[in-house]
Formats: sequence, structure tokens, C-alpha cells
Amino acid sequence: MKLIDSLTSRYKILTHNNRAFFGFLILILYFLMATIGPHLVSLDNIIDYAGRYQGISLQHWLGTDYAGRDTFSQIVHGSTDVMLIAFSTAFFATFMAIIIGIFSGLKGGRIDAFIMKIVDILLTLPQFPIMAIFAGIFTIKDSITFGILLACFSWAPLSRGIRSQVLSIKNKEFIEVCHIMNMSTFHIIFKELLPNMIPFISINFIHIAKNAIIASVGIMLLGIVPLSVTNWGMMINIATKQVGAIYVPHALPYLLSPIFFIVVFQFALINFASGVEELFDPRSRGR
Repeated sequence: MKLIDSLTSRYKILTHNNRAFFGFLILILYFLMATIGPHLVSLDNIIDYAGRYQGISLQHWLGTDYAGRDTFSQIVHGSTDVMLIAFSTAFFATFMAIIIGIFSGLKGGRIDAFIMKIVDILLTLPQFPIMAIFAGIFTIKDSITFGILLACFSWAPLSRGIRSQVLSIKNKEFIEVCHIMNMSTFHIIFKELLPNMIPFISINFIHIAKNAIIASVGIMLLGIVPLSVTNWGMMINIATKQVGAIYVPHALPYLLSPIFFIVVFQFALINFASGVEELFDPRSRGR
């Protein structure tokens, strides 16, 4: 019952924030498209050059591509890759940032200084070119591996923020009480430190996912990571680099469809992030 009451109260808080609720609804639709959509919409693999670049119609909701295949079915099946890349990047980057940030903040001294030097180096590097180089060096065959690669260059800003949060919290009275009562480090981290950082971590999780989409699409647009042709980044690459769809007026639905869905997904993440702090932090609800 407590879990149900907690979920109900958070749902009410979410509906109170119109921007966050609107973003939440869009994210739910994207989640359903990525999980259930491929089972409901069959992928059109039949090549029909006579029907290439057809316009939007009841038969082809987003027109057809350069080979006469349905664009909408490609968008639906490609959404799974995009979601996996975005959220696997956010998950692994957040996981790394939490471990490194908390360890650095709690240890302090030379260990903290050494870790922060590494973080500073990563923060000063031009991330996109470095990610593109590594994506070209390593063989990437699936979305999860791609997400892990992007996560390796996405954890540093969050780890510095978490380390700062730990430094500001670890000398608080309730942490001192934990030390006096000889409570374990595990208890201090998971019962005292992390609950106070959930809003901050959640917001950064969303922003990492948002940036991962931009990075992955950019890398695939360059043709460095040739994943599935239904991936939205690969669709843009094929349209602009390989089949010259950008110069064909009738090809606009095929070219603009993945761009539109990427922009809407980014928009939904930004709007949902605006209400995340209010969801987890009661102090922010009266602002």
C-alpha cells in the first residue's frame, strides 16, 4: 500500500507540472513505440523502385524511401536502437559517475586530487571528435556497446557534481551521528548520501540520455558506426550522404521523419527534466 500511495502522490505532483507531464506522456509513447511497436508494425523490406519517394498517404503514413519501402515502419523499428543507445549511455555513465564521485568525495586527500585531475582532463577534451575516433577504432555491432562507448566520455561532469554534493553533505550532523554510532560505509552511502542526491542524479541522467542521442546521431551521420539501416541516425546518413535525398523534393518525408522524431524526443526529455526535481524533492514544490 505504501508503494501505491507513493506512486499516486508522485503522479499527482507530475500532473501538476504541465511541462513535465506533457514530456512524460511523449516519453511513454516513445517507450511503447520502441517496445511494442516493432511487434505491431512489420518492417517493410520489399524493394520497389517504382514506388520510391512516395508522399504521405493512408498507406504510407510517412511516405517511402529511396527503395520504395515504408518510412513509418523504419521509424518504428529504429526507435528501439535509439532508446537503447540513449538510456544505456545514461545508465552506464551515471553508474560510473556515482561510484567515482562518491569514492573521491569520501576519500579526499591525494586520491581525491588525482581523480579530479583525470576528470578535469576529460572535461577539457573535445568530446565529440574523441568519441568519433574511438567509435571508428573499436568494432561496434550493437546499441548497448555503442552506449557503453559514449558513457566512457559522459560520466565526468556528473561525477564532479556528485563529488561536490558528497563534500557538502559528509560533514553534516546526521553523517557525524552515523560515524558516532559506528554505522557502516554502505549504510552512509545508500541510506544517507544517495537519497539526498536523487533529484540531482535524475536530472543529469535525463540530460546524459539527451546528449547521447545527439552524439550517436552525429557519429552515424558521419558513417563511422554503420548500425541498422532503420536507426534514425543511419536514415539521415543514407538520405544525405548516399542517395541524395536532400536534393529530391519528393524525398523530404524520408529525410525529415527521423529528424522530427529526434527533435520531439529531445523536447520531451527537456520538459520532463523540468519536473524531476519536484518529483523527488519536497522542498522544491513550494517554489
